[in-house]
Amino acid sequence: MAAQRTQTLVLIGHGMVGHRLLEALAERGALADPAVPGGPGWQVTVLAEEDVPAYDRVHLSSVFTGTDPNQLGLSTPEFLSGHGIDLRLGDPAEHIDPAARTVTTTSGAVVPYDALVLATGSYPFVPPIPGADAAGCFTYRTLYDVDALTRYAEQAGTGVVIGGGLLGLEAAGALRTLGLTTHVVEFAPRLMPLQVDDGGAAALRATIESMGVAVHTGVGAAEVETDADGRACLLKLSNGERLPADVVVFSAGVRPRDRLAREAGLAVGDRGGVAVDEHCRTTDPYVYAIGECAQTSDGRVYGLVAPGYQMAEAVADQLAGSGATVFTGADTSTKLKLLGADVASFGDPFADGRDGGPRATEIVFSDGREGVYKKLLLGPEGQLLGGILVGDAEAYGSLKPHAGRRLPGPPEAFLLPAGAGGTEPPGADALPDDAVVCSCHNVTKGAVTAAIAEHGLTDLGGVKRCTKAGTGCGGCAGTLQAVLDAAGVERSRGLCEHFPELTRPEIYELVRTEHIRSFTELMERYGSGGTGGSADAGGGAGAVRGAGTDGSAGGSAGAGCVVCKPVVANVLGTLAPELGLRHVLDGEQAALQDSNDLFLANLQKNGTYSVVPRVPGGEITAEQLIALGEVARDHGLYSKITGGQRIDLFGARKEELPAIWRRLIAAGLESGQAYGKSLRTVKSCVGSRFCRFGQGDSVQLAIDLELRYRGLRAPHKIKGGVSGCLRECAEARGKDIGVIATAGGWNLYVCGNGGTRPRHADLLASDLSAAGLFALIDRFLMYYVRTGERLERTSAWLERLGDGTDGTDKAGGTDEAGRTGGTAADRGLARLREVLIEDSLGICAELEAQMDRHVAAYRDEWQAVLDDPAALARFAPHVAGVEFLEPGRGRAAVLADGTEAALFRNGDGEVYAVGNRDPFSGADVIADGIMGSRDGVPVVASPLHKQEFDLRTGACLDDPSVALPVLPVPTARP
Repeated sequence: MAAQRTQTLVLIGHGMVGHRLLEALAERGALADPAVPGGPGWQVTVLAEEDVPAYDRVHLSSVFTGTDPNQLGLSTPEFLSGHGIDLRLGDPAEHIDPAARTVTTTSGAVVPYDALVLATGSYPFVPPIPGADAAGCFTYRTLYDVDALTRYAEQAGTGVVIGGGLLGLEAAGALRTLGLTTHVVEFAPRLMPLQVDDGGAAALRATIESMGVAVHTGVGAAEVETDADGRACLLKLSNGERLPADVVVFSAGVRPRDRLAREAGLAVGDRGGVAVDEHCRTTDPYVYAIGECAQTSDGRVYGLVAPGYQMAEAVADQLAGSGATVFTGADTSTKLKLLGADVASFGDPFADGRDGGPRATEIVFSDGREGVYKKLLLGPEGQLLGGILVGDAEAYGSLKPHAGRRLPGPPEAFLLPAGAGGTEPPGADALPDDAVVCSCHNVTKGAVTAAIAEHGLTDLGGVKRCTKAGTGCGGCAGTLQAVLDAAGVERSRGLCEHFPELTRPEIYELVRTEHIRSFTELMERYGSGGTGGSADAGGGAGAVRGAGTDGSAGGSAGAGCVVCKPVVANVLGTLAPELGLRHVLDGEQAALQDSNDLFLANLQKNGTYSVVPRVPGGEITAEQLIALGEVARDHGLYSKITGGQRIDLFGARKEELPAIWRRLIAAGLESGQAYGKSLRTVKSCVGSRFCRFGQGDSVQLAIDLELRYRGLRAPHKIKGGVSGCLRECAEARGKDIGVIATAGGWNLYVCGNGGTRPRHADLLASDLSAAGLFALIDRFLMYYVRTGERLERTSAWLERLGDGTDGTDKAGGTDEAGRTGGTAADRGLARLREVLIEDSLGICAELEAQMDRHVAAYRDEWQAVLDDPAALARFAPHVAGVEFLEPGRGRAAVLADGTEAALFRNGDGEVYAVGNRDPFSGADVIADGIMGSRDGVPVVASPLHKQEFDLRTGACLDDPSVALPVLPVPTARP
C-alpha cells in the first residue's frame, strides 16, 4: 500500500502509540516531503482530542511531584513541520464514512483519506454506583485529570482509589504525594490480580501498608456519599464499611474506545475493541486500528504501550509497502516501581496446566522482613514459563529473555540474594541472539550485538541512540550493559578520561602518601585531558573570554568531570585530618562537589532539597521534636519518618537551608549527612533498656557508633544497625555494619545491604567486648575507605576482595592465602579476617590511628557553613553578576529580560550562559551541576540525572534531540 504519489493518511488520536506510528513512517521514508508537492509518500492529518500533542502517559504521575508537563512531550514542532504533518489539536473525529472515505470532526471539518488509522486508546471504566459523578470524583488518564485532581486535593484530607491494579496503585501514589491520607479498594482478593499471585500480593501489600496506605481487598465500592454541597465525603463499601473520602479516584480498569468503529459498521470484539488481522487491518481494508482500541488477531486487547508500539510498526510496514511485520500477540511482561516497591512479572506468571497448557513446577523465594517475593514457573522440560518478582526485581532483565527456553543455570541463581548460598546467574553471553532484550521496541540481543560491532559502540548511551533499546520504560538497561560486556567491550580500568590509568583506590593512595591537597595538584601531576575547550569552538553568544576573571585556579577549574571531581572531593574529605584541610566547601573544593554536598542537603526531583538532622540511635528529645515540627510548619515542609529512625523534611529551597539549620542547631541537632557518601544512620531496637529479651544496651551502642563514625566519607553510603538480641528487631544483618548482642558480648556482621541487590551481612567476629568491637569496626571502615571503588557498596567490595582485586599492592602487598574455594563473598570474608584480625598487611594499628584522627577532627559541617560568610553566599538564589562567579562552579542569574540563566566560568576566565531549566525534569537546577569537560568539550552535568550539555551550544551529549538554550553572557559591572 506504499504511496507512489501523495496520498492522505488520517490518524485519529495522538497518544503514545499514534505518535510512534508517525515516527515509524518517518524512519521508513514513507512520509511525503512537504518541499516536493505531489511527490510520493503519505500526507498525514492527525485529529487529536486533547489540546496538547502526544505525551508520555507512562510517567504521568511524575507531574504530581513537580515535573513540568512539557517535559513529557513526545513530539516537537520541528518533527511535525519537517514531515508536513497537519496536527489538529482539540478537534477529535466525530464520524467516519467508510463509503466516502471521509472523517468528520467535532468542528464540522470533513477530512478525506486514502488510509485511516484508529489510535483512540481507551477510556476509564467508572462503576455505575450512586454518587460516582459527584464533585471530588476523578479518573486518572490525562494531563487534564492530573491538573484537576491536584487543584481539588488542595482542600482535601483523605482520598480513596477504587482499583488495586497497576493504574490504581499509581493513583494511590499520586494521592499520597499530594499529602492525602490514602486508601485503596480492590474487589479481587489481592492487589494487582492480573500480574501477581497471592504470595507476591502479600509482599506488595505489606510494603504499601508500611508507607501508610490502607488497603481493602475482597470488597467493592457501593456508593459515594456527598455532603450538603454535593461534594464527596464518604465511600460506602459493599460490606457496609464507610471510609472518609474527600477525593475518589476511579481506576477500575479501562474499556477500548471503539465507538467510531461501531457506528461505521466495522467489526468489534464481543468485549469491545476494533477487530483487526495480523496487519492490524480492520474489516475495511482502508482502515487500521492500533493500541488499546484494537482487538488483535489473537482475540486480546492489550493495555500496555509496548504491544501498541509493535502494532504501529506493523501498520507502518503496510503503509510503506513491505508489509513484512505482523502482529499476532505480544509479551505482556511488566516491570514497575509502585509506591516504592519493585514489581515485575513475565511470561505466564500463572501457568498451572489448565486450558491445555503445561503444568508448572514452582520455585519460590520469600523474605517477609524485606518485603521480597520471587517465583519462577518451570515447565515439564525445564523451560521457563514465567515468573513474579516483588520487592527485588533486579533479575527481571536476566530472566525475561529466557521465557519459553531452558534457563542456562540453576533457578536458585536468579532468586537467592547475593551471599545466601546461591551461585551467580549466567551473563548475557548465555542469551540467544533472537532473545528480545527490549520489549518496548522489540529489540533483540542480536540487533544490539550487531549495532555494537557496526558502529563501534562502547556505552549504553550509544546503544540507545542506535537501536532505541532502553528508551521506553528503561527496565532493560542492566541487560543492555551485560550485552555490551559480553560483546567484549572493555570498560576502562581508570576512573574517567581525565584519570584513565588510575582507579579510586590508587587515587586515594596517591593523595594520602604524597600529601596532595587539591584537585588542581592531582590533575597537574597525574591527570590527563582538556581544560574544557574554548569559546571559538562553536561558542557564539553563550561564551565570553575574560569576563570577571581573577586568574585563579587556572584552566583546571574547567577540567575534570562529573565522575572524577566528586571522587577526588570525597577522598580529600576523608583525608582532611591528614592533609590539614578544614571543610568540604573551602576554596577549590566547592567546585568539586556534587549538588548534594555543595548545599549539604539532598536534591529532590523538583529542584528542592530535604533536610535530615542526625538522630543517633533514633533517640530524640521532646524539645528537638518540637523544633523540627515548628521548622516544618513555618517553611511548609513535608515531614517523613524514615526507616533509619530519623525525620526527613522535604521541599526546602536552597536559600532557606541556612535559616532552617540555624534553628535546628540551636535545638541541639546537627547534620545527618544524608547528602554524602558517608555514614548515614545506626538503627537500633530498644534493647535491654526496655525489652524483656534484650541482652545488650543496643540504643547506647548505636549512639556511640553513630557519633564515632559520623562525617566519615567513603566510596558509598554506609548504614549500621544494632540489635539487643538474636531476635534481630533492628535488622542489623541488612546493614554494612551489623551488631547483635549475645550472652558473651557482641557479634559483628559486615557487608550487608538492602536496595536493588539485598544481601545479608556475614559474621566477621563473635562475642566481642565493646573495645574490641570498636577497634575492629575502625579497621573495617578505614580499609573499605582505602580500597573501595567509586560508588561500590561494601557488599560488592567484599566479592571483589574475594577475587583478589582489593588494590592492596600499594598498601603493603597482596596475600592470596585462604581465598580459594567457596563463593566470591566467602573468599572476601576470609580476606577481611586476614587483614583486619590476623593483620596480614601490618596496617591494623595504622587504620585505628587514622580513625582516631578523624574522630578528633570532626566538626558539624552545617555549623561550619553558618560561621563562614563566603560559604553562606553560595546559598543565595541568584548571583548579582559574572564578577562573583567562582572558577569551575555555576550560579543562577536573572538576565535583563527576566530569563533565568545558568552561568559558568572556567579558570581561564571564560564564561558560559545557558538556560537554567533541566529539560528532562523541568527543575531549575542546571547552575548547580558540575562543570567539566568531555572529549575536550566544556560541559555541565545535570545534578538530577547527570545528562551532560555542551556549554557552547547547549546540545545534550547523551540525547541529541534535547538542548539547553544558549543565552547572552551578561557584562561584568565595572
